[in-house]
Amino acid sequence: MTERKTLNRYYPVDYDPAKIPKLKTKQKEQNRLWGIRVMAPFNMRCNTCGDYIYKGKKFNSKKETVSNEDYLGIEIHRFYIRCPKCVAVIAFKTDPKNCDYTLETGATRNFEAAKTLMDQEKKKQQAIEDEEAANPMKVLENRTKQSRNEMDTMEALTELREMNVRHEKVDHDGIIRKAKLYPTRVGAVAKGRGRLSN
Repeated sequence: MTERKTLNRYYPVDYDPAKIPKLKTKQKEQNRLWGIRVMAPFNMRCNTCGDYIYKGKKFNSKKETVSNEDYLGIEIHRFYIRCPKCVAVIAFKTDPKNCDYTLETGATRNFEAAKTLMDQEKKKQQAIEDEEAANPMKVLENRTKQSRNEMDTMEALTELREMNVRHEKVDHDGIIRKAKLYPTRVGAVAKGRGRLSN
């Protein structure tokens, strides 16, 4: 039993590691389908049965590396899952350019408010840049607005800092001590008044 647990192995005198044939597994592993557990990256609806699949639902999926696509040297992976109701194949792949996933077949992606909002913000920013490129007066107006906003925020910050300084000057421990001594002083004053009235 202890022979298999040894840290060193016996190598014969004529052992040459260069003579061992190398396995060509790189190409096989590239095209191989790996079975992994994956969660649905977004809400989708199956095209065949109309069943809704919500984000975060777990699936046993098959993963493969897309052979002819990459983004800046990052591999793109394709996932195959099955609809839980009708067992139709749904395929989606990674999209490293947008930090997202793209749905390929078998389902339709549901509405995403965050993505739509980002697209609208990009369009708005692009429209502002195009307008500024066409009109130099608009550039000047935008700069004055930005400087006015900066001055307003600086004034608000200085007011907050002044308030913080005022609050720092308050001695909280002293106030707590006085509050604890207050009932005893009130009692002593009441006793003193009682003596004077007699």
